[in-house]
Amino acid sequence: MLVSALFLVPFLFMVVGSARMPGQAPPDGFEWLPQPLVWSNYESVFSFVPLARHLVNSIVVVLVAVPVTVVIASWAGFTVATTSPRRRRILIGLSVAALMVPLSALWVGRAALYRSLGIIDSLGTLIAPAFMATTPFYVLIFALAYGRVPKTIYEAARLDGPSPFAIWRDVAFPLAKPAAFAVGMLAFVWHWGNFIDPLLYISSPDNSTAALTLRTLQTLASTTTRRSSRGSFPRGPTSG
Repeated sequence: MLVSALFLVPFLFMVVGSARMPGQAPPDGFEWLPQPLVWSNYESVFSFVPLARHLVNSIVVVLVAVPVTVVIASWAGFTVATTSPRRRRILIGLSVAALMVPLSALWVGRAALYRSLGIIDSLGTLIAPAFMATTPFYVLIFALAYGRVPKTIYEAARLDGPSPFAIWRDVAFPLAKPAAFAVGMLAFVWHWGNFIDPLLYISSPDNSTAALTLRTLQTLASTTTRRSSRGSFPRGPTSG
């Protein structure tokens, strides 16, 4: 917990910086509390961009995409772990090969697929990757977790004649809760911070997400800084 607390330092620095007066010069070192403390910055954000609506869009995407990712990746990982050794090697090899494909190589193909499905410029384009487990890496995490379960447990479960789905639901998945939690957290971070997909496939401002909106705020901040700098310093050869 002490080591994890170190990762909260940048977040604390961000919160402190957000309460600074706009246009105020940055401090020389770490500043515990800015002087003056300006909380009205958070109220001003909603006047620049529709942040509330975009936060709701991101929450909807996460609430749908994360559970779907966990379930689909868990099914695929269970298949990899319980199939024959030869098929397991083939499936793992295909998963690793898929991980080596650059994400940029899928952009055009996904755009054409989304357009043919009629979900372009909607939240469906951001949820659709979850139905493919989002990334093969999550499948490999579940495959490793299920592979560590003794095979005698699976064999004992098959004696009662249940379906593979029942074995996954009643035996395998409860034993892989740590893997499910890890994949859920990773999927949450991925879908919440997804910036490229909204930028490529979303054109309506009402369907934008928080990640894209925060980037817009950063652009507005840099533009405002440049304008204020031009207005506060004299122009000409004596400005240096």
